[in-house]
Parts: sequence; structure tokens; C-alpha cells
Amino acid sequence: MYAYMRDLSDLRSSIDLDVGSSQPVPALLQLPCIDRRVPAVLLVHGLTSRKEDMADSIGRALVRRDIASLAIDLPLHGARSRGARAFSFRNPMTVIETWRLALCEAGCAITYLARHAAIDDSRIAISGYSVGAYISMILAASEPRISAIALTAGGDLPPGLPFMPLIRTMIDPLRAVQALNGRPLLLMNGTRDRRIPPAQATTLFEAAGQPKELRWYDGGHWPPPSAVESVADWLAIRLAARPSALSEQPAALAGSSPPPPRRSTEKSPTQTPPDPSR
Repeated sequence: MYAYMRDLSDLRSSIDLDVGSSQPVPALLQLPCIDRRVPAVLLVHGLTSRKEDMADSIGRALVRRDIASLAIDLPLHGARSRGARAFSFRNPMTVIETWRLALCEAGCAITYLARHAAIDDSRIAISGYSVGAYISMILAASEPRISAIALTAGGDLPPGLPFMPLIRTMIDPLRAVQALNGRPLLLMNGTRDRRIPPAQATTLFEAAGQPKELRWYDGGHWPPPSAVESVADWLAIRLAARPSALSEQPAALAGSSPPPPRRSTEKSPTQTPPDPSR
């Protein structure tokens, strides 16, 4: 496996990741400027999103904590976009084919990180958002090189999904989360998320073994910068990096709205979230 690299800045490089197919996978690698091997996180974006959205948010937060990251464009997304309509759940065969390709490519990205001279292959994590959270969860179940899993806007499959029995044979977050075998899991979810409602996040959390955390931000599907920083700190602790957040705030994920007003009280990670309709 190899990659062609074009320097964009001191910390970020554009990569064409060779995954053994006719077309390489576009990716962004961010490396801290330090003189030792560092931990790394594979970043997996959501539906209709792209690698830059992850690199510019959680990726920037991680590099400030001396953690490398690799953000990839999923099939039909970003630089590979032909429109994401082919990923519709209305066509189960297309879902399965695209899903298999995405999992294969994400697995190749983990291999790339593990072989990189600047990265400590014993400290590799994965962080996925929305659809990327599903991909991250399924991959982690069968990829022992992933030592920690951080999911934002992730959960169980939505109830009433067409062709649910068929899709669960390929995409079953509940079965996957039970296969983590003691690797730490973080779920970061919005109390007012309509795409991945709190009930779906709670179902996945309850199916997981320890160690696990469920954290809530007061918002919808897109997390505010404070939630991104929280995920980065959690990963830094699990990967034995530098967890302290700097004063500079990263950009929120693309399409996010301003952070909602903070509530006067916070829920603990294991508590049921407040009613999102409030």
C-alpha cells in the first residue's frame, strides 16, 4: 500500500490512498510537528459531507493535542462525488454494495496509519459522524488495531427502516458494539437530533459493554464546537496524548448552527437525556 502526497501546509497533506482498486481514495493527513511517534485517529464523515468537514473540525482539535488524523472521502462523496443519491436506503442492494466498499476503504486507511513511520500503531482510534458513525462502529467490531471508538450523532438503526432484516445482516450496530471486547466507546449525541433521535443513541449505548460513555449536547444533528472539543479531549485521554484544550476554538462541522444556549444543569453520561421536544 502506498500514497501519493501533495503538501498543502506544514501540518496537512493531501493523499491519494491506494486501496487496491482502479481509483485511489482522496484523503487528508494531519500530523503534529513533534519529534516522536504520535497516536492517530481515522475520521469518517457523514452523508453528503466530505473529508474537509472532518479535517477542519475534529482533525484540527486533535492535532492541537498532538494527535494525527486521516480524513477520507467515502464513495460518492467529496472529490468522488457523483451525488449521494445512490446511498439511498430505498435500494438495499446499492446500500450493501456501497457499504462494503466504504468498509473496505476505511480498513485500508487504518492499515495506512498503522504503517506510517510517524504514527504509533498501538494507539489508533476511529471517530465517525452520522453515517460515518455507523461505518466506524461496524469496522471497529472486526478491526482489533482500533483501540478506541468515538461516535458523534450515532446510534442504532432507525425503526421502520425499509428492508430492515436484510440491512441488519450487513449493518447491525447492536451486534457490532457487543464485539468491542473492552475497548472504550464514546457516544456524543444531540438532545434535539431528529435524524438520530436520543432513543437510538440510548439503545446502542445500553447494548455496549464497559467502558463506555454517553454524552449529550443541547442541539440537533450537527454538534457545536464545544462537543467537538469534548470528543477530542476524550480521544486524547484514551490515546495517552495531551488532553488539555487550548483557548482557540475549532470550526464547527460544516452546516452547523451556532451552539444552543447552555442549560443550567448537565446530565451525566449514563443518564437518560432530557426530552428533546422541550
